[in-house]
Amino acid sequence: MIHGVKIKELKPITDGRGLLMEFLRDDDEVFEKFGQVYLTLVKRGTVKAWHFHELQDDYFICVEGKALVALYDMRKDSPTYGEAQDFVLSAPEVEGDHLLVKIPKGVAHGFTAVECDQAKIVNVPTMHYNYDQPDEIRFPWNDPNINYQWPAEVKSGG
Repeated sequence: MIHGVKIKELKPITDGRGLLMEFLRDDDEVFEKFGQVYLTLVKRGTVKAWHFHELQDDYFICVEGKALVALYDMRKDSPTYGEAQDFVLSAPEVEGDHLLVKIPKGVAHGFTAVECDQAKIVNVPTMHYNYDQPDEIRFPWNDPNINYQWPAEVKSGG
């Protein structure tokens, strides 16, 4: 496991009316602080990658389809510097792992849809987005310096 990455198993609670699934609570061990909540979507065959933050942590939850979330540790002082790791996150009504992944600052990340046409991720970062000075350091999705291979069906990204 990349140093500082934390996982919370999510449990969809279903009944005859539908389902409920808690994402993140202020009394969770993984919770740090609240910045904002937003939804991001990626289509199959494309990838949203790579970037990392210097100031904020991200909390990713898949709410539609399945998302392959890839991480790459860019922190030179980290015991897992240069290591890659990935997770497949499944939406509540989809068979698979229902997880929240906490991505610490300094860990590059990206995601793509797998086994579905599109995947939607809800992110609960620890800081709100600063339009004047974004906390994002970006790299190309296929950067040769990042030791990670996206699935062969991925042909573009950003």
